[in-house]
Amino acid sequence: MIRIEIDEPTLARTRIAISPLTEAVCSLYLLHRNPVAPWPYDSWAEQARRVLRTDPATEPVSLYFRLPSTSPDFLNPIPDTPVSTIGEQLDRLRATPAETIEEQLDKHHPDGDVPPFLRPFREDRRAALDRLADGLQAYWDGAIAPHWPAMRAALDEEVLLRARALAADGPDALLARLHDRIRWERPVLTLVKPLEHTFDAVNQRLLLVPLIFSRGALICSTDHPEIVMVTYQCRGSALLASTPAPATAGDSDRLAILVGRGRASVLRALTTPATTTALSVALGLAPSTVSEHLTGLLAAGVIHRRRAGRRVLYGLEPAGTALVTLLGGDSAGAEFVS
Repeated sequence: MIRIEIDEPTLARTRIAISPLTEAVCSLYLLHRNPVAPWPYDSWAEQARRVLRTDPATEPVSLYFRLPSTSPDFLNPIPDTPVSTIGEQLDRLRATPAETIEEQLDKHHPDGDVPPFLRPFREDRRAALDRLADGLQAYWDGAIAPHWPAMRAALDEEVLLRARALAADGPDALLARLHDRIRWERPVLTLVKPLEHTFDAVNQRLLLVPLIFSRGALICSTDHPEIVMVTYQCRGSALLASTPAPATAGDSDRLAILVGRGRASVLRALTTPATTTALSVALGLAPSTVSEHLTGLLAAGVIHRRRAGRRVLYGLEPAGTALVTLLGGDSAGAEFVS
């Protein structure tokens, strides 16, 4: 478990941001930890491995395959704006000050035994940073850029919904509903992970970063003097799939038996309000199919629709929440959260 004790000033400064660079880094972790990538990452992973295998310019990113469970944050800088481009973040990586590298290497390797693959960042900082940034750019261009417009749309939707929840209900409610492996019991935020670590966040800023490539993994970055970054899984990973979702629960899926598999997946997805477009991306279904399911669920009175600016958000009515809670079983969320 990672336990973060958050004081009131830090909690009040909770913000949400999109980080293309963190997506790229986490996608590399996903490839490294899953020799056979699960749906919906399977076809994407095959393409990404081909890029790594055939494009020599991507070789520097193999560094991320060698990192231990805790590593210096300068290798994946915290985004400094709510929405950054990959180019802007790589420019920040290239410009990492020598003192930042020294401080973080000393923190993570207090005995002075810096691994050989990290020593170039101390010995020839500019060359090492440029080489890594060039490798990340090549990897991004081949493995992620083709999918980024759809990924960005899903991430924008996530940020909109979470920002509205933050403004309307405050940070306590936001953190309590963030992810099934993130627990908020004021003042402690717990990330359910094998790693054991406890620290305080005092007079800082809590930055939440949703990721398509998280696959349930949670990253906590603590090296920045003013910001604690926590990542979590964003809905929308189904956009990477080239085939429909595999059957998940068969005859044991009581909710699917009652309302049909498609409508069951929509109900489960609406535990967080979403637009038709977001549902289509998250579930890997055609917008027309999602609209048909929504129309039926609206007629049954288990969901509602509400306008938020130019967008129409759908959410669960109490009856819909009861259906998902009572009949969802172990397969709840299986079709849209990786």
